[in-house]
Amino acid sequence: MTRTAPAPATPDASRAPGRALTVLVVSQVLGGAGTAAGITVGALLAQDLFDSTSLSGLPVALFTIGAALGAAALGRVCQHRGRRVGLALGNGVAAAGSAGVVAGAAAHQPALLLAALFVYGAGTATGLLARYAGAELAPPARRGRAAGTVLVAMTVGAVAGPNLVGPTGELAHAWGIPRLAGPFLLATAAYTAAALVLLVWLRPLPAPPEPAAEGPGAGPAAGAGPRGPARGISGVVTGATVMVTAQLVMISVMTMTPVHLTGHGHGTQTAGLVIALHVGAMLLPSPLTGLLADRVGGGPVAVASGGVLLCGGLLAGLAPPASVVLSACALVLLGIGWNLALIGGTTLLTLAAPAENRATVQGLADVGMSVAGATGGMVSGLVVTGSGYPTLAVAAGALALAVIPAVALRGSPR
Repeated sequence: MTRTAPAPATPDASRAPGRALTVLVVSQVLGGAGTAAGITVGALLAQDLFDSTSLSGLPVALFTIGAALGAAALGRVCQHRGRRVGLALGNGVAAAGSAGVVAGAAAHQPALLLAALFVYGAGTATGLLARYAGAELAPPARRGRAAGTVLVAMTVGAVAGPNLVGPTGELAHAWGIPRLAGPFLLATAAYTAAALVLLVWLRPLPAPPEPAAEGPGAGPAAGAGPRGPARGISGVVTGATVMVTAQLVMISVMTMTPVHLTGHGHGTQTAGLVIALHVGAMLLPSPLTGLLADRVGGGPVAVASGGVLLCGGLLAGLAPPASVVLSACALVLLGIGWNLALIGGTTLLTLAAPAENRATVQGLADVGMSVAGATGGMVSGLVVTGSGYPTLAVAAGALALAVIPAVALRGSPR
């Protein structure tokens, strides 16, 4: 019986994944500016609104709770309507939330501002969900690098956003809006542009996840053999736990760092620079981390993240408040540790999740990250009020070392 050879791919078809990845990269650059701008001034905006440090973690808690619900909803949209629709919708929601924050601050309406922060958070889930779309455009052996490429694209906007706190604050002041709402003007424009880029240029759509292959190269979720499903579940749980723990640790320390710095006499521009370095460290290493995950596997990368996060927490807790340099180094280490955990956990989860509902599983994993971030944002202010910033930073680092390596060593494939 003769077998018909498959038709050769046309040049347009062969270039389609590259074009789609380029569109994702552009949208991530724009979205990164909006995300980082909100993170930088969120705690300061709440401190100014409520005149209380103990509630300064409320904005981070609100938009991370929003991100939890957004990740779940957008994951289902991506599963049923495609990545293009889901990611564009998420950016549009983030733009609407950013505009609501500006309106609430201008009108001095706390209820409107807090509700808008929740909506803003629902849209920010898009930035992390896009890494899964990048991974699906690449062959299995290069998925870590593809996810890393999409993540690192956020760096340009994410590093620029905090450094525009001053100029956007001046613009807001000129328009009669509180200065701290200025970065949300930038976020409104950036997220709107990102949504338009995805809607107009993300064609053809990224292909849906391929069915798990049988044979030696199949991932642990393939289900081949009696232990296939159990190993797949183990990989999903391991990857999700690693990412959730790293998110809790990183958000807890990052949220209170601007409050800690400004409370010891440093200006908001200085705090913005430290956060910019931190966000850059969260995203810039992504291609190298992805390459490492492709070479050695997600488990060893996740294990390494626990030690790096511990070092960052210790340095943040022990650094003299007057030393901006040491505080910045601590936040850089926390960013690198978070990046290792995110790429390592993403690799473990993507290889283990069943193809027929992979996008939904990925969305639910990011729900866990958002809930962890909300918890860290709320608890961090209370811990700092009761015990101080050093206690928060050291305890967060110890938690990372206690949980992440143990889970990764226990649950990753051997």
